This record gives sequence, C-alpha cells and structure tokens, in this order.
Amino acid sequence: MTTARHSDVLILGGGSAGYTCALRASQLGLSVVLIESEKLGGTCLHRGCIPTKALLHAAEIADTTRTAHSFGIRARFDGVDMASLQAYTESVVTRLHTGLERLVASRKVTVVRGTGHYLGEHAVDVGGVAYTGDAVVLATGSAPRQVPGIPIDGRTLTSDQALQLSCIPDSAIVLGGGVVGVEFASLWTSLGTSVTIVESLPRLLAAEDTWASETLERALRRRGLTINTGTTITEAVQDNDNVTVRLDNGDALSAEVLLIAVGREPRSAELAAAGIAVDGGFVCVDDRLATNHAGVYAIGDLVAGYQLAHRGFAHGIFVAEQIAQRRPVPVAEHLIPRIAYCHPEVASVGLTESAAREQYRDITAMVYDLGGNGKSQILRTSGGVKVIRRGPADGEGAVVGIHCVGDRVGELIGEAQLIVGWEALPRDIRPFLHAHPTQNEALGEAMLALAGSPLHKH
Repeated sequence: MTTARHSDVLILGGGSAGYTCALRASQLGLSVVLIESEKLGGTCLHRGCIPTKALLHAAEIADTTRTAHSFGIRARFDGVDMASLQAYTESVVTRLHTGLERLVASRKVTVVRGTGHYLGEHAVDVGGVAYTGDAVVLATGSAPRQVPGIPIDGRTLTSDQALQLSCIPDSAIVLGGGVVGVEFASLWTSLGTSVTIVESLPRLLAAEDTWASETLERALRRRGLTINTGTTITEAVQDNDNVTVRLDNGDALSAEVLLIAVGREPRSAELAAAGIAVDGGFVCVDDRLATNHAGVYAIGDLVAGYQLAHRGFAHGIFVAEQIAQRRPVPVAEHLIPRIAYCHPEVASVGLTESAAREQYRDITAMVYDLGGNGKSQILRTSGGVKVIRRGPADGEGAVVGIHCVGDRVGELIGEAQLIVGWEALPRDIRPFLHAHPTQNEALGEAMLALAGSPLHKH
C-alpha cells in the first residue's frame, strides 16, 4: 500500500453530512480530502429526498388534475407517462448534482473517487492507496433495512428499486408505516395504484404525536388506502404476476409489488471491524460527535437519531467547526424539524404530547382545526395545528412542541422551529401578524388561543 496525501480533514462519504463538512471545513481554511464511491450528494440527492419529493409533486399534479372540474377547470387525467416522469425527476437531480460538483470544486476540496475502507490510525484505503488526515470524519450513511426471510428480488423492492420502476404498479403492499412507507403509499395512490400498508406498530408514523398519526391515518383511509396496523408479515411468496404475503393474523394479501420500507440501517460493519465502537449498528459518539478513536468523528445517519438530510447538514457543519476549534453549540435533537411529504403532509418540531407529559408536571395542548383557515379551505385540505406548552391551562409557559397535519404544512415548520427553539411564550407570539390568507395564520391562531385570546377558534 502506498501513502497518497495527508490533509487537515479526511472525510469518508460524500452524502449530505460528508460534503457539508467538507464545504465548511474548507471555508474555515482547512485542507480537505473527501472520499466518495458513487456520486456526491449521496442517498438524499440521488435515491432519497430529492427524487421522491419530485415524484410526490407529480402525484399532487395528478390529484389536482383529477379534481380540476370541482374548481371550474376543464382537465382530464389520462394516466402516467413513466418515461417523461422519470426524465423530469432525473433533470431535477442532475441540475442539483451539477451545481454541487461545481460548488465543491470551487472550495478546493480534493475529491477522491473510489470505495474507501477505514483502517484505523487516521487512515483510509482507496484501491491500495492510503489517505490520512489530522482529523477523520466518518460519513458512510445508511442503506434500506431488510427483513429476514424476505429477499429483495423481483417483485419485492426497497425504495431504491421503487424509484427505478418502468411503470406504475396496479397494486402494492407497503411493509412499514414510517415516513418512507407513507410517502410511497401516498404517491402511488395518487398515480392510480391500489395500496395496502402493513405496519407492526399500533399506528403510522409512530414517532410522531398520536394526534398527528391518527389524523393522517383517517385522511389516508378517506383516499382509499387500506391500512393494517399492529400486524406483521410472516411470509412472502412471489410468482410471475404477484407477491402474496401472509400476515400474523392468518390473512393473506396479494399485490403486484411488495415495498420493504422498514427504515434504514447505518453502513457501519467495516467501521466496527476497524475498532470503532458501535451499538445496534450505530456508531457510538459523545456530545461532540467524537468516536472512541481520538480525532475521529461520526456524523449523519451513522449516529443514532433522526435519519434526515438536514440533521446531516447540521452535523457536518458542527464537526468542521469543532475540528477548527470554533467551539460550536451541539446540534439540539429536539429542535430538528421533521416532515412526511405525503398527502396530507405531517410536519413537527419539539416534543410530542406524551413526551411532554413525561418531562413536565403540567402541560397544555391546543389544536386549531384547518377548517377555520381560509387558505386551507381554498386548497381543500383538512387537518390542524397542535401546539404544546408547559404549564396548566390557566397559566402560561414556553411552547415545547408543534405538530401540523395538512397539505403544504411543511412550509410552517420554519416559524414553528423558531418558536420552540427560543422557548417562546404564546403571548410572545400573539403580537406578530400572520398574513391573510395563509396557512401560516393557523399557527398564529393556535398561539392566540393558548394566550387566552382566541379569535377564529370555535
């Protein structure tokens, strides 16, 4: 093995977390080598956030076209041109990827193309060449989690294969009611697929507030989805036409495809073999994201917590500043916004009601129904905004959680994050105007109600 280049920062993985760390480290005057086996941008840009949200936008257009007559517009939904749909999705990905490549090059980050293997001792092997760094950042990301006994083959897919389908399936079984599962179930339903969700936990989006989960489930059932919660698949058999699964209650279901959407697992096996401490597949880190190897950090999906691109961005920036001795503030997990881009959307930040009740002696929760929001009525979406604050109903306390359900409510999460992050009191928000008519007003109305002066709340 030959030794190639030594740098201030050596990063293994060019996904959301890795390339962000590279950009910030370079900005701070550090020399950076970034190793990536595929394309810069990783899962989020090429097989996750961006292509799935492009498909979800196309699905929204399909739904709008179907109901255009109810708005006085003459239009007709004639089906899906899959080649054109994939070309549109790929065009979005390509533009963003091209821009990212140029950005990384402009920051004088050295990109090494190839599969890297962490060796320990601040060294990474790429094709027999060892790269070393004063600091090493592990950002190898995650992969779709598989289910023992159900091989990924033929009509059984992960989200990676689902993005490459040449046609929209007539029917689909989605195993998993988390974010990936409900997003694919939603977009396929919009494009004409008959979808059944099978989830082993008692409710969809089990990490979200119970109110949000139940509101979403009612909305999806109204759209025609079949939902089986508290149910597991014990067997899956496929033939030339269908996949047949057997459930633990004895029932059997058949569909054209089976999507395995049971979450993602960190790519950490090689890291563990090299001596990096791992627990449950996730790399063990301290509050500064440092591993058990001195000067070696882990970021993004490798670290237990929300597997979200923007969390990876925050981790990358934090570690770059930590290496540059800027004393950054650790990423606050409870302030990371979460959005499921299904129809309707679910967006949240902060504590759920059950988590708040465990943490505080008294809490007060308020739901403002979107039925009273003008813009939501224009959009013909239902749902609501739930705000949770500390303290009894006749007192006042800081807002600790905000949860939204409805089309386009993901756009509300920026203000919601500021409110929770600044530990604002509802009366602090009360004087701020919310433009009319916007869905943003719903958040303002909920704050008015919690401040004791409800305006449009019945």
